[in-house]
Amino acid sequence: MFQQGLSGLNAASKSLDVIGNNIANASTVGFKGSSAQFADLYANSLNGLAGNNPGIGVSISRIAQQFTQGNIETSNNPLDVSINGGGFFRTVTPGGSVQYSRNGQFQLDKNGTIINAQGAAITGYLANNDGVILAGAPKPITIDYSDLVPVATTKANFQLNLSSNAVPPTKVPFDVNDPLTYNKQSVLDVYDSLGNAHVMSMFYVKTAANNWDVYTAIDGVEQTAQAASAFLFTDPASAAVEAAARQVYLDAVATGGDIAAANLAYSAAVGPIISGAAAAANATAAQIAAIDATYTGTTDVGAIAGTNPDKILAAIAASVQVPAVKTGSLIFSREGQLDTAAMAALPVPQTLPFSISLPLFPDKGSVMPLVVSTDFVGTTQFEGATAEKFSTQDGYSSGQLQRFSTGPDGVITGQYSNGKSRALGQFVLANFANPDGLIPLGNNAWTESDASGQPQIGTPNTGQWGQLRSSSVETSNVDLTEELVDMITAQRVYQANAQTIKTQDSVLQTLVNLR
Repeated sequence: MFQQGLSGLNAASKSLDVIGNNIANASTVGFKGSSAQFADLYANSLNGLAGNNPGIGVSISRIAQQFTQGNIETSNNPLDVSINGGGFFRTVTPGGSVQYSRNGQFQLDKNGTIINAQGAAITGYLANNDGVILAGAPKPITIDYSDLVPVATTKANFQLNLSSNAVPPTKVPFDVNDPLTYNKQSVLDVYDSLGNAHVMSMFYVKTAANNWDVYTAIDGVEQTAQAASAFLFTDPASAAVEAAARQVYLDAVATGGDIAAANLAYSAAVGPIISGAAAAANATAAQIAAIDATYTGTTDVGAIAGTNPDKILAAIAASVQVPAVKTGSLIFSREGQLDTAAMAALPVPQTLPFSISLPLFPDKGSVMPLVVSTDFVGTTQFEGATAEKFSTQDGYSSGQLQRFSTGPDGVITGQYSNGKSRALGQFVLANFANPDGLIPLGNNAWTESDASGQPQIGTPNTGQWGQLRSSSVETSNVDLTEELVDMITAQRVYQANAQTIKTQDSVLQTLVNLR
């Protein structure tokens, strides 16, 4: 007699529980609301006349999870990531259990692994040292904080316009220190194997119509013995020789000895060291000969008053400035484009790219010489001004990781102090044929079940998987207005069912009171 009313009270109460849970989680990031679904109850009819069965009440058929998209809100945490579209983050708990979540509020643990508030690690694909994403079984994503390894320059390209109206310099021969001996200079930073930056200078000298000679220098014009003499202070044996020769000079000054002889001795001791250092740095035979001639000839100025070891070292440096080396010749067609056939027909055939060997002073321990394959793709000879357009090279110095961010495709890109970037890993997303079949675990996490089906793993922003957005979160999909209206309805349903019980009680009381 009271069955229908009691079942109605129970169903309304369960509905209020669901609504209350939705309202409680209206501000929970990544929360997905639920709704109670009802089904009527009928007892089996013994006479088969279903139409005469009044029903015995109502039941909760299921609590349906609503996996609709929540709003996307920005945050100040670069590790926060939201999903705009289908899919779940795949996480692994410290105990090894795989869970799935839409809550993208992440942080780093002490090892640099991306985790959520419960300590579960976010899984995805890792990257190798070259920034190549290695697909395979998803693994916990750990940020690699190691420095970006420097890359030596191997290729360079100088793109410019050499004016067809330019005239050959009236002052010859070419001198790197005299701008009147060349038409144009362009510079480009290049890097050795240790990431040290060097300035590669290119000089262009017009020799005839459509013909240009190209010269190359490294680190401006400071390819001098002064640069090579830095070996004196880095190599212990050389430093000892230099110090002993300098002490002879100091002793001569202190005792009134033969200063001129001390100066000559210093020159004789230091000169071969500089010459050997230059040879070790792959200096040309002409460069080494210039050094040798300097310390055996014009540096012998010991008899001149005021000469000392520092001035002798400077004299060697001043006398052996290394001129830029002629790299090759460029020939242009009458249409202003590079004429590679005419270049190949020269007495000394010229082919692009030029292989330029650059000696490095001083020796900092890098691979020497620095060999750069240099091209001139895009270089023209038109009537406009001689001007550089766009020059490139493929080397860079080492860099420290400064920040990282997540792209729509889930790729985590690190940005380094040298201006370079590299992929550090990639988020993966999981999706299910029936997300409603997932079992909620609390803490914004679900686990798979037979009803949900096996997880389908993929990368964001492809197919059925949504795109990711860094520095943002997906808010709860609960609509408070709708929930409050549903709560009023459920309250009225509860009151109505209570009223049926009250009425049944009144009827029963009337029957009991019959005499």
